[in-house]
Amino acid sequence: MAHLTKNPDDKERFICIYPVYVNSKKTLAEGRRIPTEKAVENPTCAEIKDVLTAAGLNVLVEMNKMHPREWNRDVQFRGRVRVQIKQEDGNPCQEKFSSRKEVMFYVAEMIPKLKTRTQKSGGGETGAQQGEGGKKGKKKKK
Repeated sequence: MAHLTKNPDDKERFICIYPVYVNSKKTLAEGRRIPTEKAVENPTCAEIKDVLTAAGLNVLVEMNKMHPREWNRDVQFRGRVRVQIKQEDGNPCQEKFSSRKEVMFYVAEMIPKLKTRTQKSGGGETGAQQGEGGKKGKKKKK
């Protein structure tokens, strides 16, 4: 189906970014589009939106959409982000984002630096260390 409009300024012409595109837990067959080394573990639409909004791009979130290859129907895996990378005249909105791949690489690079990610990982490590310490103590008592 051809697009009804060729104007890149229309919301229908924004590029789509699904979280699965930058998810390191997914394979290429499951929809990942960047190398695993550069991908992020389980990104969400909210994180992608936060990163791209902070970069100054025009962003639209559609929470009721899902990637066709995503079998998990959980809320965590739902949604897609539409991003405007071209202006009305066809020139890029920002020089560093001239293609989809550049936007995906930027998102994958910046999500681990979000405050929500750094706080979660810090708390998880201390919990894991406490659990291991308890197990070691029980083994010594035997």
